[in-house]
Amino acid sequence: MEQLIFGMMGRAGVSEEELREKGEVCADSSETLSWEYLCFAREHPIAWDIPTEILYGGDDDIVTRQTVDCFACDHHAGLAVLGGGGHWFHTDERIAFLDAWMRKAIR
Repeated sequence: MEQLIFGMMGRAGVSEEELREKGEVCADSSETLSWEYLCFAREHPIAWDIPTEILYGGDDDIVTRQTVDCFACDHHAGLAVLGGGGHWFHTDERIAFLDAWMRKAIR
């Protein structure tokens, strides 16, 4: 989660120092970055021990490929990557890929 927050901060051009000083920063119209939440994420790392499949957009501008690769490796998760896909799966092509991935993943 910490890496996700850092990705959002980078995209918004917000430094850790700025977030600490302000407490909250509006990253865009739908996201608010919070120093309190960043601290919570650091203090409460996840313990993940359930079977997991991950769908990742190869051009994700929030979560790096290194982050998702490390998570998948550390937690023995399956990983499918849509080349050229972003963080949000919202186009017809991406939704079709998501649908096919889900059908395969839940069998």
